[in-house]
This record gives sequence, C-alpha cells and structure tokens, in this order.
Amino acid sequence: MLVRLYTTSQRGDFIVFFNQIFDALCKLSADSDPNVQSAAHLLDRLVKDIVTESDQFSIEEFIPLLRERMNVLNPYVRQFLVGWITVLDSVPDIDMLGFLPDFLDGLFNMLSDSSHEIRQQADSALSEFLQEIKNSPSVDYGRMAEILVQRAASPDEFTRLTAITWVARETNEELRAIKADPAEGFEVGAILSIARRQLSSEWESTRIEALHWISTLLNRHRPEVLSFLNDIFETLLKALADPSDEVVLLVLEVHACIAKDSQHFRQLVVFLVHNFRVDNTLLEKRGALIIRRLCVLLDAERVYRELSTILEGECELDFASIMVQALNLILLTSSELAGLRHLLKQSLVNPAGRDLFLSLYSSWCHSPMAIISLCLIAQARLHRSIITAYQHASSIIQSLVEEDINVKFLVQLDKLIRLLETPIFAYLRLQLLEPGRYMWLLKALYGLLMLLPQQSKAFKKLRTRLKTVPSNSFNGEQFKWTSGNSYSQIHHMPSGLQVSEDGVVDEDLQNVHNGINFASRLQQFEHMQQQHRMQSKSHTQSRHSSTSSTKEVQRPEEPRRPLPLPDISRPPSRSSRRGPGQLQL
Repeated sequence: MLVRLYTTSQRGDFIVFFNQIFDALCKLSADSDPNVQSAAHLLDRLVKDIVTESDQFSIEEFIPLLRERMNVLNPYVRQFLVGWITVLDSVPDIDMLGFLPDFLDGLFNMLSDSSHEIRQQADSALSEFLQEIKNSPSVDYGRMAEILVQRAASPDEFTRLTAITWVARETNEELRAIKADPAEGFEVGAILSIARRQLSSEWESTRIEALHWISTLLNRHRPEVLSFLNDIFETLLKALADPSDEVVLLVLEVHACIAKDSQHFRQLVVFLVHNFRVDNTLLEKRGALIIRRLCVLLDAERVYRELSTILEGECELDFASIMVQALNLILLTSSELAGLRHLLKQSLVNPAGRDLFLSLYSSWCHSPMAIISLCLIAQARLHRSIITAYQHASSIIQSLVEEDINVKFLVQLDKLIRLLETPIFAYLRLQLLEPGRYMWLLKALYGLLMLLPQQSKAFKKLRTRLKTVPSNSFNGEQFKWTSGNSYSQIHHMPSGLQVSEDGVVDEDLQNVHNGINFASRLQQFEHMQQQHRMQSKSHTQSRHSSTSSTKEVQRPEEPRRPLPLPDISRPPSRSSRRGPGQLQL
C-alpha cells in the first residue's frame, strides 16, 4: 500500500494518517524478529522520504505523540525516535527547535542508556540543537530551564555534565542581564552566598561562572555587595591559589573592583601579604602572576608603595627578605612595570622619582641585592650629582659583613649578575664605555665581583664583562687605567671623596642629592641588616638549644657524615625550573 501511495503521489491522503503509521512503525521497531525489523527499516526510510518532501506534514499534531514515546526504554525504539528527530530537524520548513522542550527531557534520558550507540546518537542530536540555539535570535529558555536543572542533579555523570554545560553559559548570561532591584526583593546576599560556595567546586567552569556573578553584582549593586564583604573576602583570597590561570585572573579582577576604595585597597594588600606569609608556595607559584596583574588593574606605583609600607614593619624578617626579593625580581623583569622602572630612573632629577625611591628603599633594606638593584636603576641617566646612586651601591657593598655572605646571599647575587646581561640593564653596560664618568659604577661592579667565588659562573661572566671596559677613556691623570683593567685605582679611593660628572674629586660637597640623604639611607640599611643578623643568631641559638635537649633524652647515635654544601655555580636542574608566572626564590 505504501509503495502504491508513494508511486501514485497520493501523499496528501497518506500524511493524514501519519500519526497512526508512525505509531505502528514504532511498535515494529521493537520486534525481536530480524525479518520484521528489516521490513520496518525499509518502510521507515520510505516514510521519511515522503514526510521530508511533503508540504502538508503537521509538526504540531505530531509532537504530542513524540513526547509520549520518548519515555520508552527499548533501545531499538530509542534509536528509531532519535532518527526521526534528527531527520525532521534537518527539514528547513519544520521548526523542531520551537518544540524542543517537549522532547528535551527524553533526549537527556537517553544519555544514560547502556548502549554506547544510543548515548552517542542522543549526544549528537543535543549538540546540533545547541548550535541552533546559539544561532537563533530568540529562544524560550523558560520551559527548558526546569528540565536542565533537574538533569544537572542526575546520578549519571555524563548526563549531569551535559546538562550543566549545554546551555549553562547562555542561561547565566540571560539571568545576569536581568536588572533586578534589591528594593523589590532581589536578595544580593543569597546570591553571593551561593557564588561563594561554588568557588570551591571541583569544576573549573562552575568556579568561573561564580566569579562572573560576583563581578556582575559588584558592578550593579556595589554598596550591597560590600556590606557582605566579610562573608566572601577570605574565600576570594583562597581562590588566588586556584590551579586554573583563568580563575586566578578573574579573582584578581574582582579584588581590583573591590579595592577601588582606599580602605578596601589597604585591606586587600594586607591580606595578600598575610597569605604569602603563611603559604610560601602561593608566593613562589602565583606571586608573579598576582602582583603583575594587580599592578595593571590598580596602578603599579600604588601597589608597590603599599607593599613596601607593609613590609617595612614586617616582624618576620626572613619572610620580608624573601618577599622583597620577589618584588624586586618582578620590578626588574616584568613588562607591566616598565613605567615604574622609568620613574625610578628619574630618582635623582624629579620629586616623583625621588619619592618612589625613598618609599621602596625602606623595605628594600631587607635585601642587600634588592637595594643594590634599586641603586643601579636610579642612576640610569648621567646626572650632575655629587653623591650618586652608584656610589651608594658601592657603600652598601662595602658595609656587608661576614654574616651577610651566605649561600642565600650568593644565590641572589648570581641572579643579579645574570640580570645585568639582559636588555633591562643595557644602559648600564653602555655607561661602561665611559669609565671616567662612571667610576662608582665600576667600583660597585668590582665589589660584587670580589664577593663571588672565583669558580662560579657568575664570577666568570662579570669578569668577562669588566674586561671589555675600554682603558683609554678616563678623564684626569689621577685615574690612569692599566692594560689589565686593574681594580686598585678604584678600590683604594677614599670613601669620603665624591666625584663629579667630569671626574673631579671634591671632599667638601654634601652627601645629599635631590632631597635624598644617602648617608642617612646607609645608616637605615645597616640598622635593618643588623636586625636580620640578630634574629638569625636568635633562631640559631634556639635550634641548638632544642637539638641539645633532644639529644639528652635520646640514645647516642653514630655520627652522621656532613651534607655537602650547595654549589651555586651549578646550573639549576630541569625539575627546579619554573613556568611562566612563577618565582624561583
């Protein structure tokens, strides 16, 4: 009969009975007899051809039947139904997307079928509908939302994941677009509470959406969000240790938005330093990323000034030293802080540069290498100065005592020598072409050379650089340079002498330039280093006391062989290398 109708083009009469024929085919597809299934498949293809070419097919009359059959569990019937949904969706004149909520739940139900083929077909159909939704100008999310929420709680992982990601982004964007008013019952606190909990989700996409919600609420309802700040602030700080870079960057944007007010800015930096103190891994792995991004979002000078103020009064001096070294490395190497470096280069010529130099100096005193680096940047240009930052760097080096020259110090010195060969210090290397005008730079560099072990790579690298200094460009007969580039002419200059731009020595000029009292700064540095030495001795004595007490209650053991000292000249192993955004402290 079907063949006769098809060949005689009596499709109008056939389409009228389509629902009955479809119901019969649906039952035949479940038959276990192979011959019956084969005949049913043949008829099914024939009917599909008729329907796709007919202009009289009524999707409105067919959908109730399809919705009813979607609950069938038979795998053959499920394949039959998905096949029809896919075919009808491919017909341009049939709007299956408009009726999607009627069979959406059935498709999601098939995602947990025991048959891999059925799961794959259902997932393929859902993916096609998802693409259509993205390209559709208007979609009714209301009817689908309830289905998706229910399926998001499914015990089946694949169903749950598909439900969350299928239209989660679009649904969230639609919800965030609603301009609700707290005065009309919109509960900002309740949404923040949910977002805070979701920041601990195992799913990265969920954590990202939670941060988008917090950011949206901050932009629209800032006063209300800040009133709940104590409830979410600690969770936001912990999120800075998230393994996802995207999550960390979003967290920093939220923090930057909160920190627009000076009060909250101070609170952010204080809590950030606290987290770095209690979790050294956070500083090592995320420190560079966090500091650099905050400098972009909140102004680099403001961030560094606040950090310096906090670290100046830090009680844990070892942590302060590590933190300053990290900040100094970021300052010297990050493209985001190029403006800050440019301002520091004007420390001896304008008030803004001077104020920044003095602001950083107070905390940079925790690290000799950081102070020396700061001086090398501050003297980037040739100034008609009496006491220069280079001379101050030389004085810093001369003030170091035996206790300061330890393995940690030498490691930091090695890093500084390597940095001197980077483009950032190109100006310094060019200044070596005029040694007569930059005597204190040479003295500072030779001072660093004398502190390095002769067999280290850093010593060889710096010595090679100093050998390239021209020997015939000195001004003044009192500074004759020998062919061997001897250090003695510089090293034995009286520390009270000051050299002007043309190399003339003058003992009567004051130790102050552009409001920077270098003599006072040197005393400040020496005082801070003395505190470090005292704390180090105190810790050593405490450890010895603890060790002695332990030995008294334990049985004597055989003496152990001493551990070898680390070789600072040895290049770092592959396992010790750090990725982007990480600090090697």
